[in-house]
Amino acid sequence: MKKAIVRRRFVVSKWKKTKALLDSRAIALHIPETQTMTRAHLNEMLKKYGMVYVKPSTGTYGIGVMRIERETGSGSTRYRFQAGTRIRSFTDYDAMYDAIKGLTGGRLYLAQKGIQLLKHQGRRFDLRVMVQLSPQGRWETTGLIGRLAAANKVVTNIHNGGTLYPVETLLSSHLSGEETGRLLQKLRRLGTSVARQLYRKYPGLKEIGLDVALDEQLHPWVLEVNTCPDPWIFRKLKDKRIFSRIYRYCKAYGRL
Repeated sequence: MKKAIVRRRFVVSKWKKTKALLDSRAIALHIPETQTMTRAHLNEMLKKYGMVYVKPSTGTYGIGVMRIERETGSGSTRYRFQAGTRIRSFTDYDAMYDAIKGLTGGRLYLAQKGIQLLKHQGRRFDLRVMVQLSPQGRWETTGLIGRLAAANKVVTNIHNGGTLYPVETLLSSHLSGEETGRLLQKLRRLGTSVARQLYRKYPGLKEIGLDVALDEQLHPWVLEVNTCPDPWIFRKLKDKRIFSRIYRYCKAYGRL
């Protein structure tokens, strides 16, 4: 008897995933304002927020992500953007925008409200929340791990020099143990809510990975969702039961 083929679905467009999540009023509270990057949209968002991230609508590992800032003072306005470790400054918005466009390669880019990430030992961090469809057909948050950005980098991805840490370690200077426990429960619920919402739009999904930023008020912001998240990063955690369950679920739906 032939083994049944398990088909999994992937959604590569960050823009499509964002629009699907915004259809949920509750989840929309955790989505930073996001627009397609145009000259007008980026200018409006910089005036509104002062700091904006731009990123390709398709792509992985944080490649192509840029951090853009607008500062005013003494009757003048200055702009700067960072791509990788290089920072460029401008006094003219159009000149800066043209420089950014020159780095996009003609691809669709998104502009997203910048979130001031929490820091650990002076370096920014965010969280990866792994959510999987269990063998019983239920969405479960199966793992959480922290990603500490490399010094002077705008993204936290390990492929860009980031370092993996237990979430509890990164939150230890911001929250008590009890407060951390409550926050992790909130993140687990957010993870399954996002998974169910995306599944309504894109049946066939079996797993998602949320990149979640925490601001200074500890509010979770979903920066983006990956429909083919890396399960192997969870091997770094001391509690080996976490990766064991992730691995078992991956095998059940044909990932491994």
